[in-house]
Amino acid sequence: MDNVKLQRAKERVEEIKTFYSKVTSAIVTIIIVAAINYYLNEWRYAWFLWVVFGLSISLFLKAIKIYNFNPFLGRDWEERKMKEFLNQEENKQRWN
Repeated sequence: MDNVKLQRAKERVEEIKTFYSKVTSAIVTIIIVAAINYYLNEWRYAWFLWVVFGLSISLFLKAIKIYNFNPFLGRDWEERKMKEFLNQEENKQRWN
């Protein structure tokens, strides 16, 4: 049981580390694209904001997954459902 918990903790740390690297990458990308936008048309049309919008949505969805903001289908829900099904199977075996 302890090995399972340790493995889950390692996976979680790795997911969070990957998320932070993606945030850093997104920030660098936005800075580069904003600089290109300024160089080409000096903010007359701020098209780089579309890049910001797309990256923001992507990071938001990844954050929801990593930090379990989804109350309906998060890891806790999966564990509860698995325990529920195991209990149902156990009860069926007792009566058969």
